[in-house]
Amino acid sequence: MFERAQKRCLDLSVAAVALLLLAPFLIGTAILVKLDSPGRVIFRQTRRGFNGRQFDIWKFRSMTTLDNGDCIQQATRDDARVTLVGKTLRKTSVDELPQLWNVLRR
Repeated sequence: MFERAQKRCLDLSVAAVALLLLAPFLIGTAILVKLDSPGRVIFRQTRRGFNGRQFDIWKFRSMTTLDNGDCIQQATRDDARVTLVGKTLRKTSVDELPQLWNVLRR
């Protein structure tokens, strides 16, 4: 039990410091995403994690927004829906940085 509390404190500390240090970069990235194409800056999707527990994944949006209704098409390599900024975000994994917020929310 003590080890879990220690790990949680470490996770919270690292995520909080990382978000503070990366804040200017994250804001700049958000501006680029917004200028590149219309739609929300953050993409949210419910996924299943450890032991089937549901959580919301947060990423910078790297694709154009489409209303797919009940049919959601999975992204593929060289997908035409990926934006110009999105290509760079995906290649560098910068689109994943908003997930640090999940650590603080949990």
